[in-house]
Amino acid sequence: MKIYISTDMEGMPGTFNWDQEKTDRTSVRRNYTRHVQTVLENIIAHPRTAEIDEILIADSHSAGDNLDYSITALDRRIDLISGCPRQFYMMPDLSPEFDQVFLLGYHSGTGALRGNMDHTYSNSRIHKIFINGKPMNEALINSAYAGWMGVPVSLVSGDITLQSELASPMPWISYVPTKKAVAKFAARNFSQSRVDEAIKLAVEKALKLKKTDIPLFTFESPVTLKIEFHSTAMTDQACLMPDVCRLDGRTIEYTHADYAVLFEAIMALVTLAASASI
Repeated sequence: MKIYISTDMEGMPGTFNWDQEKTDRTSVRRNYTRHVQTVLENIIAHPRTAEIDEILIADSHSAGDNLDYSITALDRRIDLISGCPRQFYMMPDLSPEFDQVFLLGYHSGTGALRGNMDHTYSNSRIHKIFINGKPMNEALINSAYAGWMGVPVSLVSGDITLQSELASPMPWISYVPTKKAVAKFAARNFSQSRVDEAIKLAVEKALKLKKTDIPLFTFESPVTLKIEFHSTAMTDQACLMPDVCRLDGRTIEYTHADYAVLFEAIMALVTLAASASI
């Protein structure tokens, strides 16, 4: 059995805004690491641990520099991917050989009502994002990439607004609520002990399942991406990418038969939009 773990920051317990990450980075990294470590410890303690060959962690928030390498000392089966930029942004080195994906510290999508630090890939660039007409968040985008590879997402942790966003498209997941948004930059963070207890139950439930027992979240091909950027200048830049269709001043559309190509296209478009002068 192989387990893939992708970690983000905004849904981690103990966090509430982006300024906190800059001014109190030590505390944020400590809480981030503790959450991931608790998941790892419960994986290692699970009755099926002898069946696990590999646990790969992708540190996927911002520059990918949030988890210290020392976390791999917990078990010889743990590897850590750090750093950015990189291909397949939040899901690098995922392959069909993996059995389950865990998404830790994820958050609600852009525009969510009372979603703590709500955004999808870029708070400053993406105003709205859809795939095949459905509003997207990062958990859904990444889960669809895993599903395209035939690997199911079985466990997610994050704010309760994200939980509500995943309830219909992915009802099978074990969800660990970490916080409740009071506003975009304010959160009611749940007791660390309560979150730890929820992790234990979620890991137990997930690891009892075989790969074939867990549904896949996928889109039918061809897949159409639609992004509304925050400014027309950003859209000008995004249109430099081949095969992009401009729908209006701020909106583009991109269609491809291969979800993996579209998955990479999202970050390419966001990167192009970042070069615009607003």
